[in-house]
Amino acid sequence: MTSHRVTPYSAAHGRGAAGHAAHHWWAQRVSAIALVPLVLWLAWALANGAATDYSALTVWLKAPLNTILMILLLIAAFHHAALGLKTIAEDYIHSRARFAVIAIVQLACAAGGAVGIVAIIVIAATN
Repeated sequence: MTSHRVTPYSAAHGRGAAGHAAHHWWAQRVSAIALVPLVLWLAWALANGAATDYSALTVWLKAPLNTILMILLLIAAFHHAALGLKTIAEDYIHSRARFAVIAIVQLACAAGGAVGIVAIIVIAATN
């Protein structure tokens, strides 16, 4: 009777992170690609004096296109940050605290995005 030795590769082959690795990878890339034109738009707007002072910023944010693009920028940025920070936590925290850290990161990113979106809407809606 011979015993079958299982190598580490064969034990791990085909058993990724519950099959979510490809989705996470694509989500990270899509959010990064979405951020490129949004950040370039914001840099262009700021270079052209959109935020020289608070009143100029509020006038600039009241334009519907600027409001929508700023909200999209916040969504993409906080989603991208959450994905990246989750990956860092999964790769470098090897204790029971990993779940708590990931939960805190996800909640903080969701809260930051929500607060930013509400702030933009409030600024855009003021007279």
